[in-house]
Amino acid sequence: MHEASPPRAPDRESLDWIDALSATGARRDDACERLHALLLRAARFEVLRRRSALAGRSEVDDLAMQAADDALMAILAKLHTYRGDSRFTTWAYKFALLEAAVRVRRRAWHGREVPLDEEGWPQHADRQASPAADAETAELLGAVRDAIDGALTDHQRSVLVAVTLNDVPIDVLAERMDTTRGALYKTLHDARRKLRARLSEAGLDLDSTREGAAP
Repeated sequence: MHEASPPRAPDRESLDWIDALSATGARRDDACERLHALLLRAARFEVLRRRSALAGRSEVDDLAMQAADDALMAILAKLHTYRGDSRFTTWAYKFALLEAAVRVRRRAWHGREVPLDEEGWPQHADRQASPAADAETAELLGAVRDAIDGALTDHQRSVLVAVTLNDVPIDVLAERMDTTRGALYKTLHDARRKLRARLSEAGLDLDSTREGAAP
């Protein structure tokens, strides 16, 4: 039987970071300044990697700074959760990369209307069309559409359609709906559970249909 590996102890450098960031006064301020510089480099890298989604290069520095600021605040708030599974700087970089990705997605959608209706459905259905598409696929798509219309609440339908059919990033949708990513994931989970139940009542199963359609 495989035995779980014992937890790794943080390395000396990581312990120094935790100690300094948990201190007070000038020592903590210096640690925050050094960490912010590291986060800014990580955030700029991620923003540059995603710059094709931006209108212009001038936004890179602004978004990277915003991401580094928020990443630093998140790290300080969650410092007690660092377990030493990786180097502290590796753990901290992930905050900067996440915040940068969120900033770029939100900027890319800035000023754009977030589609909550089913305008993406015909395109989605068309994308599924292939030489192998047949009457069974058309029946399934029709049943899914009926289930979306009949089994879901207005809120569940809006969230499901926006995220799965219209490709709206979930953090963008959370911002527009003034809610959290976690709340939207819960809504999606409930919506999918309802859809599966409705399709099962109709004798259809999305998973078995996908498996059966696989070459």
